[in-house]
Amino acid sequence: MHRPVLLVIAHGSRDARHAATVHALVRRVRSMRPGLRVETGFLDFNAPSVPQVLDRLALEGVRDVVVLPLLLTRAFHAKADIPAVLSQAPALLNIRLADVLGPSPLLLDTLERRLYEAGLGPADKRSTGVVLASAGSTDPEAIAVIAEIARELRHTGWCAVRPAFASAALPRTEDAVRELRALGVRRVAVAPYVIAPGFLPDRIARGAADADVLAEVLGSAPELARLLLLRYEEARVRASRAPALTA
Repeated sequence: MHRPVLLVIAHGSRDARHAATVHALVRRVRSMRPGLRVETGFLDFNAPSVPQVLDRLALEGVRDVVVLPLLLTRAFHAKADIPAVLSQAPALLNIRLADVLGPSPLLLDTLERRLYEAGLGPADKRSTGVVLASAGSTDPEAIAVIAEIARELRHTGWCAVRPAFASAALPRTEDAVRELRALGVRRVAVAPYVIAPGFLPDRIARGAADADVLAEVLGSAPELARLLLLRYEEARVRASRAPALTA
């Protein structure tokens, strides 16, 4: 069966760790699905840009592409930036736009993986409060999704979970850490709800200075790679039921 090319669209960053992490995640996706062509394009700062990748695919004779936003919520980049860049794609390409990654149980699994890797275990849940620290957004839909994920994480057994934001919304990570301390939580952990390192994740890390545990970013975790493939397959199913996006 013909498989559309998977094009993963990342935001991009001046921080070299960002692109390195994105490429590591894409390599894991490729290793999980041999034979699937997976490309990476960036909206800003890094190469190749999304238009460059789309133009190259069209010149190579590719016709079907599933575009996957490497985003955790449907905020500005998902609602405006990515549709705008796709509207300029070569007319020969049949483009299917996959859903953003979140929310998903696989993201909860990834968060817990990172917390366990940071030194916690299932037995620590009842005595540990977690700050779910995201990049932040002015989009009410995105903020509501983060709050819901915090509630779902709490239901997995952690004694308390508080959302926090590195920009655009409150509370900040350090404020959420203080709130959990004031509640008498024995141990406080900060779980960055971001995919790759960069400016805002560094701000989260600084805000976690008074926490007991700081987990790593989601990065190239296997659960996250599986989620990318899930979103790809969901888009393929929808492709059989709806007309393609064309430039």
